[in-house]
Amino acid sequence: MADLPLIHLPDRALIAVTGEDRVAFLQGLITNDVTRLDGRAVWSALLTAQGKYLHDFIVLADGDRLLLDVEAARRDDLLRRLRMFRLRAKVELADLTGQLGIFARLDTDAAERGTVTPVPGGWQIVDPRHAGLGHRLILPTDTPAGGDIADWDRARIALGIPDGSRDLLPEKSILLDNGFDELGGVAWDKGCYVGQELTARTKYRGLVKKRLVPVQVDGPLPDAGSIVTREGADVGEIRAGRGDLALALIRLDALAAGGTLACGPALLTPQPPSWINLPRTEGDMPTNG
Repeated sequence: MADLPLIHLPDRALIAVTGEDRVAFLQGLITNDVTRLDGRAVWSALLTAQGKYLHDFIVLADGDRLLLDVEAARRDDLLRRLRMFRLRAKVELADLTGQLGIFARLDTDAAERGTVTPVPGGWQIVDPRHAGLGHRLILPTDTPAGGDIADWDRARIALGIPDGSRDLLPEKSILLDNGFDELGGVAWDKGCYVGQELTARTKYRGLVKKRLVPVQVDGPLPDAGSIVTREGADVGEIRAGRGDLALALIRLDALAAGGTLACGPALLTPQPPSWINLPRTEGDMPTNG
């Protein structure tokens, strides 16, 4: 399906991490394991010391440098935070804006998630979160791309995949509420990283009380941040949306109860994707992919 159009993702940017300490530097900071990047990419996050979300990104190895596919609007904040941690580490950080861009192709026959292969001028990566989102490509910024970003956005919303600060609130969101466990964003067997203790506690003590799920919207698309209700009680909050689909962070008890939710004049039908692990009886809720 390589004849599918390329989709430019203008809200993404690329950061390079170089220097002999580059692997050890990131390994001690972020949630995934950067010692396992031989032919693979990983999705990872940088957290506060209290285990709250700050940034997420895709990481891959490119020779003697690590490349981070990051949120363009917040790359300066990420660079600032990484430089704060650099101290005496032999590491250099560079913004590759203007040289390389991030693209996507919605191949539904993509291989195992995270697989990286070289292509002329760059790299092709099976999205490390979910192979159903096809490929991400790192290519020269002047690469022609005729695809519609709305198609990519609807595909990732339908799969329940968060997209940076559109869906995650910096210094507030908890990774496991937002699919980082099932979508491979945390390496549970690696050593320490910033926020590890509280992230592990959330998992092993069963402290997750909400989940980010796609919802079908019947009515006007609510704005991000709008309150979701069930029988008049607040049960969640809308995140990003596109057309008649949105992501919403919903309390588990409201999801388990089933039925339709509301957000202003719109009615919402949760459609949890098949990859998500919810404490529910089979058949309680519809699944979506």
